[in-house]
Amino acid sequence: MPATPDTTVIAQKAVDLIAPDTVVGLGTGAAATQFIHALGARVQAGLQVRGIPTSDASAALARQLGIPLVTFDDVEAIDVCVDGADEVDLAGDLIKGYGGALLREKVVAAFSRKLVILVGPGKTVPALGTRGTLPVEVVPFALTPARRRIAKLGFDPQQRMKDGKPYVTDNGNFILDCKTGPLRDAAATDLALHAVPGVAGTGLFIKMAHTVMIQEGDKVEVRRGGAPE
Repeated sequence: MPATPDTTVIAQKAVDLIAPDTVVGLGTGAAATQFIHALGARVQAGLQVRGIPTSDASAALARQLGIPLVTFDDVEAIDVCVDGADEVDLAGDLIKGYGGALLREKVVAAFSRKLVILVGPGKTVPALGTRGTLPVEVVPFALTPARRRIAKLGFDPQQRMKDGKPYVTDNGNFILDCKTGPLRDAAATDLALHAVPGVAGTGLFIKMAHTVMIQEGDKVEVRRGGAPE
C-alpha cells in the first residue's frame, strides 16, 4: 500500500480556522486524523470547542485527546467540518468513502456551515472517478438487488471485504466499491445511485466543499469553491 501522505501542514492551517466556542465536525481518515491530533493539542492548551465525529474511530481518538463530544441533539448546527477526501476535481467536488465512513461524513458535512477538505498529493483529479472506485453504502437487506441495479447503470459493484469477511460500516451497512472511470456527470450519477432502493449513501460529495487545502511538500494551495485563492 502507498505511504500515507503527510498532511500535517494543512492540518495545522485548518486548526487556525477554528474559533473558540464552536462546534467542529471531525472527519475520518489520514488527513482528518492529523487534524484531530492538532485540534486536541489546541484543546489541551485551552481552546474550547465541541466535536461531532463522523466515525467511531474518530470519536475514540477525540475522547483520547480530550476533545468534548456532542450529538445533533445538543446543537443546532455544526460551524465547520474538517475532513479529507479521496478525489477532488477542478470544481471542488469530491469522492469520499475509501475509509468506509462516507454516510456519516456526508451527514455531518451537510449540516455544517462550512466544509473544509484536506488532501495531500495525488488526490486532485481532472474528473471524479479517475482513481477508479466510487464507494456506495447499501443496507444489508438490499445488497443483492441493489448490486444488480447498480450494475445495470454501468458500474462493476464489488462488495468490500475485510479479513475475509464483508466490511460492515459503523451504521451496520455494507459497501459496494463500484469500479468506474472518469464520470461525465457526477451529479447525475449521484442522483441515479440514490434512486436505487437500499442505497443509503454514495461517496459523491457535489457542491459541498467550501474550502479545499492541498498540500504538496511544505506548500499549501487553498481553493474556495474549486477556484485557487
